[in-house]
Amino acid sequence: MSDFALGVDVSAQGATALLVGRDGVGGKNATGAGAAGLARVLKQVGGARAVPIIGVAVEAGQEAAVEKAFAGTTPFLCSPGAAIVTAEHWVGGAQGTRDAVCLWIGDRVFAGVMLQGKPWDGAHGLAGSAAWLALNPVERQDYRKFGGLAAEVSSTGIARRLSWRIQSGDPSAVLDRAGTLEAITAAHVFDGARAGDGVAISVVRETAKYIAMAIVNLACAIDPEVIVLAGELAGAGDLLKGPISQECSRRLSPALLSRVRVETSTLGHLGVAMGAAKLASAAT
Repeated sequence: MSDFALGVDVSAQGATALLVGRDGVGGKNATGAGAAGLARVLKQVGGARAVPIIGVAVEAGQEAAVEKAFAGTTPFLCSPGAAIVTAEHWVGGAQGTRDAVCLWIGDRVFAGVMLQGKPWDGAHGLAGSAAWLALNPVERQDYRKFGGLAAEVSSTGIARRLSWRIQSGDPSAVLDRAGTLEAITAAHVFDGARAGDGVAISVVRETAKYIAMAIVNLACAIDPEVIVLAGELAGAGDLLKGPISQECSRRLSPALLSRVRVETSTLGHLGVAMGAAKLASAAT
């Protein structure tokens, strides 16, 4: 690996770019939202030719934006799932393992799978499509649009569930803090739960249940050594870790329960970009 590699995370929400050293320590970074986010963050970290090694984790549907931004260069491309599980294996909660899963939950919901020390994308590049895990026999329209798990536990899904509770007549101080139903965010829900708001606490517990069900399904299908919870929801670990652990203990087989660890990521929003840089460096 050269002294630095550039890692970029490109999604429908925007882009994050990060210069990463050989020791995994992140350097200059930038995050931008919206369609112009990619060009903006590349400029802020020195441009697409800032370093010879460039790794880009690209979400499906964003390939044209990547091609335009990197015209004249050929970056290494990977999935966000492969990138985040690589980062966790390198400097995060999956260090020292060979079989691991990283479940990213926030504005986006996806998973990364590592088998025998290598990221695994599946036969069609769709392994880790955790947003579409089917966890509820009830059929809802938003399940068909976003996927069952994403509809329930994404940042938007969490805010939506609290809004529905308020509209059904449950009083919550979260509405006072947010101002309007449309302004409620997942952060409002978590802050409300920390402040003792009963409805917010209930929504957080429901969220923990769905996340635990996803963890159980991934653990049963893959039998990893560790499952790392990453993304924006990792920042709510103080609220979620205990309930998730309780739900997992109820649903996992005794054999898996005693063997599979569940960790919370400490890499924050830069994890995907960091993993993309690592994968690009390994490929050169």
